[in-house]
Amino acid sequence: MVPDLHHIVYVIELDDSVLGEPKFASANPNHDPDLPCVYVGQTGLTAEQRFENHRSGHKSNKYARKYCVRLLPRLYEHLPAMTWEDSKAMERQLAEDLRDQGYAVWWG
Repeated sequence: MVPDLHHIVYVIELDDSVLGEPKFASANPNHDPDLPCVYVGQTGLTAEQRFENHRSGHKSNKYARKYCVRLLPRLYEHLPAMTWEDSKAMERQLAEDLRDQGYAVWWG
């Protein structure tokens, strides 16, 4: 059986005002103010379709819906399409890697 490799991981830049959200700010105490705030997600859609769903409020994360600015393909375009299980793991790994680099990150 051929694995279903159509899930991707994507990154959305969030407006810096998201740092006014106590839960978001407390999850990112060591962020570098020179780097953007981001949301990391995974989807079986295209990144563009998923971004529009966040903007419209369809199955949207509250931070992605309220503070979305644009997609940041330079942070995810190197990642291949993968299975749902692998994309869930990669979503977390990319989010943790970006946070380690100083980005203020939310995922899930």
